Amino acid sequence: MNFFARLRRQDWLLYGSLFFLAAGSLIGIASSARELFLIQLMWFIAAFAFIFVLASIDLRALMSYRLVAFGVYILSLALLASALFFAPIIRHSRGWFVLGPLRFQPAEFGKVALIWILAYYLARRHIGIAHLGTLFKSFVYVALPAGLVFLEPDWGSAMVMGGVWIGFLLVSGIRWRHLAFGLLTFLIVGILAWNFALAPYQKERVFGFFNPNYDPLGINYSVSQAKIAIGSGGLWGKGFRQGTQTQLGYLTEPATDFIFATIAEEWGLIGILFISGAFLFLVLRIIRLGLKSEDNFSQFMCLGTAILFLTEFIFNVGSNLGLLPVVGVTFPFLSYGGSSLLTKAMLVGIIQSIAATSSF
Repeated sequence: MNFFARLRRQDWLLYGSLFFLAAGSLIGIASSARELFLIQLMWFIAAFAFIFVLASIDLRALMSYRLVAFGVYILSLALLASALFFAPIIRHSRGWFVLGPLRFQPAEFGKVALIWILAYYLARRHIGIAHLGTLFKSFVYVALPAGLVFLEPDWGSAMVMGGVWIGFLLVSGIRWRHLAFGLLTFLIVGILAWNFALAPYQKERVFGFFNPNYDPLGINYSVSQAKIAIGSGGLWGKGFRQGTQTQLGYLTEPATDFIFATIAEEWGLIGILFISGAFLFLVLRIIRLGLKSEDNFSQFMCLGTAILFLTEFIFNVGSNLGLLPVVGVTFPFLSYGGSSLLTKAMLVGIIQSIAATSSF
């Protein structure tokens, strides 16, 4: 199949939703952190180029090799372990490698590697998915990177990895009693982490979540300001660079963790409905491609990607609305950041490659 034939077979509606999210991201960043606008624009150009390159290659045979799947997974573990010893402390966490002006967050690559290894493993044990041994081994695959990420500490990414694992169990046809076992395992790990691993400031965040009026100028400050920004936006919003919470600096991290609140304040309910609608359309297109894929590995890669995107969306929007604790999870394709954008572009490029080489 030549290049132009592969180009025609890609999902252009998926590209459309990505372009819409990119435009929303750049508008939000131009308003809230204009000094980051050109940097994010270059990241988006690189991300779309990355997608087109990956989509032009038939990746299915390469990705389904055992050596490749485990190689990517082991590389991610090595990067995560190295970060614990060599990465500088930034915001209480050893979560970024700093290379001059660039930062690389290995946890983002770890999410890609996790989807890859689970897709490889479960695709080959689809008939025996109900066995407890299969469930336990899949948990080990998740526990290793999630544990390393948690030690940074980055409990947001660790929770996302756990959510991806639970999502894989849901779509793999596992028995309900074994799913209950998985959820119980997740709960036990959470209890152990609370008692032996969480730092005091992390416990304060959880306590603040269950007590919204607690420490409104400290622990609950960011959430309080986000809810004020969202509520003050009304139906149509205050307009570009007219949001008081954003422009006066009351809203913390307006280009990353709380970009949803930034857009809600300046573009109102209509703006966030368009952004959320474009994102959910993207997820539905990925699910559609997964359900129509011809082999189990491709199906699990697509569904795993959709689970990751949806999990991060729920954590980010939920924390902006005060429905979930603030755990530092960004809005996919909307929040500022190169590591997140390029690794998610990698997943989209793989999915477009699957679409271009499938017969549907």
